[in-house]
Amino acid sequence: MQLAKVIGDVVVTRKDVNLAGITLLVLQPIAADGSNIGRTLVAVDAVGAGVGETVFFVRGKEASFPFYPKEVPTDAGVVGIVDHWDLG
Repeated sequence: MQLAKVIGDVVVTRKDVNLAGITLLVLQPIAADGSNIGRTLVAVDAVGAGVGETVFFVRGKEASFPFYPKEVPTDAGVVGIVDHWDLG
């Protein structure tokens, strides 16, 4: 899992039928200190996150697991909204 900041959403007029009703979000991956790392990406949202929130997401086949038995064509998915974190 990786932390990210939701920086936008994606609105499309046509998409795969298995994505119907699923929100697409633009994510900026962040490091544990909150700084931006890596490239932005689009992810499916399984938890109702919104712009400005910090989330954690997964990549790969696991990104579609929250939507089972639907086969969602994705390689990134938001699976949690972060309330806070500590670096000890």
